Amino acid sequence: MAKSESLKRIITLTRAVPTGVSGSPKAMDQLMDCFVKGDEGGLNKSNETNYDYLAYFFADISKYEEGRSYFITEQEYDSVIPITKLTVFTEHRSHIRRRGVASTIKNVAFEVPAHPSLVSGSHINLLPYILLPLAGPEEFDDEESAAMLPDLQLLPPDKERDSDPEIIVTHLETLLLLTTTKEGRKLMRDIQVYPLIRECHLHVEDENVRDGCDRLVQVLMRDEEGEEDKSAQEMESARAKALGQAPQEDEEEKIVEIF
Repeated sequence: MAKSESLKRIITLTRAVPTGVSGSPKAMDQLMDCFVKGDEGGLNKSNETNYDYLAYFFADISKYEEGRSYFITEQEYDSVIPITKLTVFTEHRSHIRRRGVASTIKNVAFEVPAHPSLVSGSHINLLPYILLPLAGPEEFDDEESAAMLPDLQLLPPDKERDSDPEIIVTHLETLLLLTTTKEGRKLMRDIQVYPLIRECHLHVEDENVRDGCDRLVQVLMRDEEGEEDKSAQEMESARAKALGQAPQEDEEEKIVEIF
């Protein structure tokens, strides 16, 4: 049903307020509250209904501009931005929740004008929730670690990277979307995304994950317009170092622009 464009009407649909579930007359708000409160049988303990599959519904709705607008707009009834209700599930034990939420976040990242709010630590603050699923138990040197987001510093030795390569690829694609602007690229460099992607590339034996890591590094390692150009060989050497690879000399391996 969600894949039918006619279902976009649910974004503005209103109905009776369901007591004990939501305080909003908007159908989308009610579904969001079902998803959050219904986690692990929170609303229906008798039959353990968990509403996990709503995550896939949200991903479908967020493909539409109206859907993306809903997810990044503060709602009047609870003064909360809906996407912030979903980000906490990026490391949930439910594979369904993690996968649907990752896809929803990626779709929201197509709203380039909203990027400052999406990455702001005092607003939506997406980055910790995108980066943590990519992180494993690896240790970083003091300089790298000190510049990382607080949530990424001093992770426990039993920290596990997401077990699903497709979810990892989705998060990598979201990060790539967030590098669309110069400000986004600068932020990624400032918070030391390089080391995290380097370790992800080294420890996940999946071709799509490694390709996603490589594409992200290519964007982050290139010179910005107006800066002194590096030689192709220097760029390749830097890229290889970031990914823990030996530098390539072959012409076909030189860095190419993504955007």
